[in-house]
Amino acid sequence: MSFIETLKEKAKKDIKTIVLPEATDIRVLEATDKIGKEGFAKIILVGNEEEILKKAKENNLDISKAQIIEPKASKKYDKYVSAFYELRKSKGMTEEEAKQKLLDPVYFGMMMVKCDDAQGLVSGAIHSTADTLRPALQILKTAPGTKLVSAFFLMVVPDCEYGENGVFVFADSGLNENPDSDKLSEIAISSAKSFEQLVGKEAKLGMLSYSTYGSAKSELTEKVIEATRLLKEKVPEIKADGELQLDAAIVPEVGNSKAPGSEVAGKCNTLIFPDLNSGNIGYKLVQRLGKAEAYGPLCQGIAKPVNDLSRGCSSDDIVGVVAITAVQGQM
Repeated sequence: MSFIETLKEKAKKDIKTIVLPEATDIRVLEATDKIGKEGFAKIILVGNEEEILKKAKENNLDISKAQIIEPKASKKYDKYVSAFYELRKSKGMTEEEAKQKLLDPVYFGMMMVKCDDAQGLVSGAIHSTADTLRPALQILKTAPGTKLVSAFFLMVVPDCEYGENGVFVFADSGLNENPDSDKLSEIAISSAKSFEQLVGKEAKLGMLSYSTYGSAKSELTEKVIEATRLLKEKVPEIKADGELQLDAAIVPEVGNSKAPGSEVAGKCNTLIFPDLNSGNIGYKLVQRLGKAEAYGPLCQGIAKPVNDLSRGCSSDDIVGVVAITAVQGQM
């Protein structure tokens, strides 16, 4: 059974409701059809019911198991507007502005999650990351004890002996452009939790660099060294090491050679990249050349499960991210 199939089975044990606010995109409707047949989550589509049903019919898609909600026609629209206004009035928002914002399916969907009418939201097939995360941060806020919202990709590499049978978390590969040492340590802490939550195995973190144990020295390597020190100071029980080159992090023989005595070198399953350039390039290389499944960018540090999609995603990618979000909703 593939990793995503395992997650679907886990999701079936406690069915959660996930909001898909981009309901006129054909990939979202295809995913809704597939999820309805597999039965691992309940789906709410936000948008104009007539338009959604017409598009589904034209493409021979069965979305009958999904609930369709049009914001203005919803019985809870006024309740959501009042709650949203209370959240944002200190920032200068008026009631009229709150009404207008909640006509936007993403904002409306976030209020559904905020009010526990759904357990998670997946967006990004046609919206930018900013347009997904801005309402999430305005409405749901950050999780208790979290300093920083970050993004990771869940990578599933076929026929791979490295990581956790080819499963990795790559972070931050979607959001924070050039985190300093403290932010990098926070990304690492969140990523360890995400790996263990989704994979059910102990996270082993590699703090990546172009240097291993001082083989080169610069501001770039010092940032990773300091981030590793802060990480171990904040959460001593996390298994992590750095700075490590990629091969020293995941290949046992290289790890033993370049970082002798390390408890994780050569065995890392959670890879922390020093900046967004390297993180984004890294995941795309593995996805395209290694033919890996790449799920994300998935968000960590938000109070409730909200996940982003690549605008180049397929319907199967959406199905996978909904499964991930449903499992996160169980937590």
